[in-house]
Amino acid sequence: MAGLSQKHVESIVRTMAETAIRNEAYFSELDGVMGDADFGTSLAGGFNAVLKAWDGYDHSSIGSLLLNVSSSITGNTGGCSGPVWGTLFMRCGMSFRGKAELTLADIVAALKSAIEGISKRGGAVLGDKTLLDALNAIAVSLAESDAAGLPLYEAFQKAADAAVDCREVTKGWVAKRGRQSFTGDRSIGTYDPGIVAVGDMAKAIVEALSGQL
Repeated sequence: MAGLSQKHVESIVRTMAETAIRNEAYFSELDGVMGDADFGTSLAGGFNAVLKAWDGYDHSSIGSLLLNVSSSITGNTGGCSGPVWGTLFMRCGMSFRGKAELTLADIVAALKSAIEGISKRGGAVLGDKTLLDALNAIAVSLAESDAAGLPLYEAFQKAADAAVDCREVTKGWVAKRGRQSFTGDRSIGTYDPGIVAVGDMAKAIVEALSGQL
């Protein structure tokens, strides 16, 4: 099974950035239902900084690129989103240090490390109705695809479907972290903007990689 190249990873990161920027108003609207309506603006700000700094990054390996992305995200994303998304890229960058190609097993291990890192940094755990639940859905799906020997693109399709399904499943949960947690049971029936963002990014990544894998 062919691996994920540096070119593919660069396409993935740029697609995530474009998705965040394109959906700035939508993600903020979702956040405004139970939060302070700044999630979309914060995330777009961080990813705009990534695109502006892109040509100056160290592109010598997948790991070095993602560590540079992490620095931009952490320093330019407002609120709690900066540390969360910065840790996602930092943990993945550390896992991929020196690598020019990634296997599904590599990606799964990096996502698990990212989930652990975000949990340690912010205190959220799986089941708290945060983007950790969406990241975990992707990791579990990719691990299952790896065990089944599925092609990389099919594995990504299934993982994106799992991320989208996660936002519907978690809609019925009580939010236990972030501003939404202050609303208690009133958060039942609402979408977590971070979970929606991960799902939308995953779908966009599959579209961007169509014909490349």
